[in-house]
Amino acid sequence: MNHTECMGLALELAKKGIGKVNPNPMVGAVIVKNGEVIAEGWHKEYGGPHAERTALEAFTALDISPEGATIYVTLEPCCHYGKTPPCTEAIIESGIDTVIIAILDPNPLVAGKGVESLRRAGINVVTGVLEKECRALNEAFIHFIQTNTPFVIMKYAMTMDGKIASYTGESKWITGEAARSKVHYDRSRYAAVMVGVGTVVRDDPLLNSRIEDGRDPVRIICDTSLRTPLDSHVVATAKHIPVLIATSCKDEEKHKPYLSAGCKIVTVPKRDNYINLNELMKRLGEEMIDSVLLEGGGMLNWSALQSGIVNKVQAYIAPKILGGADAKTPVAGMGVKTPDEAFHLKNSVITLLGEDILIESEVISEIVYRHN
Repeated sequence: MNHTECMGLALELAKKGIGKVNPNPMVGAVIVKNGEVIAEGWHKEYGGPHAERTALEAFTALDISPEGATIYVTLEPCCHYGKTPPCTEAIIESGIDTVIIAILDPNPLVAGKGVESLRRAGINVVTGVLEKECRALNEAFIHFIQTNTPFVIMKYAMTMDGKIASYTGESKWITGEAARSKVHYDRSRYAAVMVGVGTVVRDDPLLNSRIEDGRDPVRIICDTSLRTPLDSHVVATAKHIPVLIATSCKDEEKHKPYLSAGCKIVTVPKRDNYINLNELMKRLGEEMIDSVLLEGGGMLNWSALQSGIVNKVQAYIAPKILGGADAKTPVAGMGVKTPDEAFHLKNSVITLLGEDILIESEVISEIVYRHN
C-alpha cells in the first residue's frame, strides 16, 4: 500500500466520528508495517482517546516490534495536555519510525509544534498526504478553532425557478426523499440547526435528526421579540432535545415559561431591528457550538449573508416549476443594487440525489458588514 491508499483508509476511519466528536476534529489513524495494516483507530467521542492512542494501544497489544512501522494520521498529533495526554509522547515512546500526516493542526498557536516534537525525537515526518480531502472533512473544526465562532452552512430547497414555496406558502415537499434524508444526515453531523421564529410559527418544525443512530442538533431560534409559541414542537421537546432561543427581549418574566419548559435563553442586542447575528455567533462559540446548519427563511438568510456569517451554501434544486410573482425565494430582504455587489461563491460541488440536485459552494468571505 502506498501513502495515498493508507491515508485514504485513515480518512475513512475519521468519518466514523461524524456527529459524535464536536467540537473536536474527526481524526483517523492506521499503523502499517511491511505494507500491511497492523492497527487502526479513530476519535470516537468528545473527550475520549485520540485516534493515534487508540491505534497505538491496538498495535502494542499485538506484541509486534515497532521497528520499521509507520503511522498515518489525518491531523497533526497533539503535543499538549488537554482532556488527554499528548499523542506525540505516545508515538515517540512506541518506537515507531515514521509519521505521515495529512494536515497540520489548524490552531495557529499549535500548528507545526507536534511535527517539531516528533522530528526532534528522530522520527521521520511527512506532511500533506490527502491534505485537501482531510481539510474538507474538518472544515467546521478548522473554522471554529481559528475564529471561535461556528461554521455556518446556509441550506435551502428550491424549484428550478427559484421558489422555496408556492404563492400559498406551501412547501411540502419541494425535494424528494433522498434530498430530505441528506438534510437529516447533516442535522446529525453539525452541532446546531438554526431557524427564525417565523419558521417556527408557520411550520412548527421539530428540527431533529431522523436517521438511524443519528444525533439531534441543538435547535436555535432567532426570536427578536420572544414570540415563539409555548406549545410549539421545539419548546414542548426542549427537555429532551436542547433549545436555545436568541432574543433581544430582556423581560425576565417573559423568559420564565420558556426556561421552565427547558429552553435556554440568550439575550443578544439588535442590529437593524433584528438579532445581531455577529454577536450571536460569538455567544454560540462560547457555548462550544462549532457548526450551525441555517435552515431559515428568506429574511434570516438575507440577514446572515449581510452579516458575513455564512461560510457555505447548500442549494437543493428540484426539477419543478412553481411560478408566481409572490412565491417566496431563498433569500429575501432588499437584495443588492447591482450584480457587481452580489455575494460570490466558489469551489462548487454538484451531487445528484434522486431527481434533485445539490450544489454546495463556499462563500467568498466578506470583510465588513454590508449595508444597503
